[in-house]
Order: sequence, then C-alpha cells, then structure tokens
Amino acid sequence: MASQDWVDKDFYKILGVPKDASDADIKKAYRKLARKHHPDQNQSTGGSDRMFKDISEAYSVLSDPEERQQYDAIRAMGSGARFTAGGPGGAAGGAGFEDVFGNLFGQSAGRQRGGFGGGSNLPPEFADLFGGGGYSSGGGFPGYQAPPRKGADRTASTTISFAGSIRGTTIGLREPSGEVIDVRIPAGIRDGQKVRVRGKGQNGPAGSGDLMVTVNVKPHPFFQRDGDNIRVHVPVTFPEATLGAQIEVPTLDGEKVTVKVPAGTPSGRTLRVKGRGVKTSKVTGDLLVTIDVVVPQNLNKDAAAAVEAFANATKDADPRASLAEKARL
Repeated sequence: MASQDWVDKDFYKILGVPKDASDADIKKAYRKLARKHHPDQNQSTGGSDRMFKDISEAYSVLSDPEERQQYDAIRAMGSGARFTAGGPGGAAGGAGFEDVFGNLFGQSAGRQRGGFGGGSNLPPEFADLFGGGGYSSGGGFPGYQAPPRKGADRTASTTISFAGSIRGTTIGLREPSGEVIDVRIPAGIRDGQKVRVRGKGQNGPAGSGDLMVTVNVKPHPFFQRDGDNIRVHVPVTFPEATLGAQIEVPTLDGEKVTVKVPAGTPSGRTLRVKGRGVKTSKVTGDLLVTIDVVVPQNLNKDAAAAVEAFANATKDADPRASLAEKARL
C-alpha cells in the first residue's frame, strides 16, 4: 500500500484493538473478523470483500514487528498532515513521504507485504479457520501447501485374563498378511481401556497412523475390580463373627494376608486392607473384604443342642424390635 495510506488508515481501529495490543490480541482479533467477513462465508453481502481486504491489510502490518514499528512512527509523525511526492513539482528541498521514512528505517516504509492483503486469501497460520483447509475460491494463500498428514488410525480389540490385566502382559495380533503385531498391555489396565501401538495404522505421506486396541478383561471368580480396589467376599462362621477372629484372605500376588474380624461383625460388613489392591505406575488400591456369615445347614446332635442353649440364653434379645417404628409411613 502507499505510505500515505498508512496515515489515513487506523489499522488498530479496523481490528478493534488498542495501540498497545499484544501479538496474541492482534491475532485473536483478526481470526474473529476474518471468519465473520471472509467473502466465501458472505457471498450475498456486498461489503464483506472490502472489509476483508481492510482487515487483511491491517493484520499484515500489525502482525509484523518491523512494519508495526514503522507504522506507529509514521502515524505519530504524519497524523493530520499530507505529504507530496519528491522530485519535480514537489516542495523545495521536498523529500517525499517515501524518501523521508525510507531513509529513517533504512528501507521503503510503504512496501506492500507480498502475502495475503488482497482477495480472499488467508495467511497460513489461519489455514484451519474454515474447517482446516484455509483455501478460498480465489486460489488460497499464494505458494502455501497443506502440510502432509499421517495415515489414519486403525482399531482392534482383544480379550485378556484377569491376571494379565493385573500384572501386565503382551499379546500378539495377527494381520491378514500374516504379520504379528505385539501389543504390550500395562499392569493395572481396566476393562474397556485402550492401548495405542504407534506406527501400526494406515500409511500416509507424513508416516503411518496408530493402532488403537480396546482391551476387554475376563471376570475372575473370586476377585472383583472396583476402580483401583479389589473386592472379595469371605465366609466366616457364626462363632467367628460373634466372638471375633483372625482369618486369612488370599491377595492378588498369591500371598495370604491376615484380617481381624471384630467381635459382633454382621454379615455384609466390609473390612479394608491397605495397599493390597491394584498396583499401577501411579496408584495402589486397597483390598476390600466383605464378611459373609455362614449359616450351618446340617447340625449334629451336640451342635443343635448348643444352638438351642444359645437361643435360650439370648431369648430376650429381639433384633426386629425396631422394625415397626422404621416401617411407619
């Protein structure tokens, strides 16, 4: 553009930013206005093309630190004034606008940026503005080519044992071509989580995509996963629950841990054993032991007599005494 235009046009006002706006503010303002006024988005609006050109000119200057410095100096020195061209016909000794500021900054202050000022072109950093292309019906940014992309990701699924999910394992997925892809399953993976195998997706100009493997975990007959905790149900006898006991409970690592059952423990109470749950690279869960009081099915004569004696000794205790109060509507 001509240098005189730099005096006439307020690029800050065009972009709607203050004179001390940061680069990020300028870029944000341009992005918003370019999306609003781009001719491809406003083909039925006559003024959008002119507005878009003004917006692009403003951004082309203010986004360049060197040109912005020149623009600010020219606006400060030339505000409210007109300059005549140098040479014949000009004022005596009259260096023109171009000469004055060209000498001041060591180059022509009025040079036009050879990028995106005209038409409906966008600078490459805004190539994603309209869905990733950044191209317009006018031919797109001169000389700009979209960067090559990686190939698309592929998906697969596999099923592993509960032990494999706890300890970690490696499985092999066979391709139709016969190639076997090794997939490392990290310790502590949960049912339904995905594992990424890099570079095993579809081929592309910028390299291959990835293989996303969904991992399904078979249930275990004893251990049940609850987040990073492990739940187990452990049967205890009536005397153990009534009088209290020390019981042994299996853990994930194959060892047994001793758990204290307090006297008077009811069926369904859960006891916690710290640090005996699922171990991952980030956390270690707990073992949650739910007590199931076992009612004997077959009693011999002595056991039946003992239960009868116990019943007689505790006949005044009524565990259902408060039911009527609780059942009131």
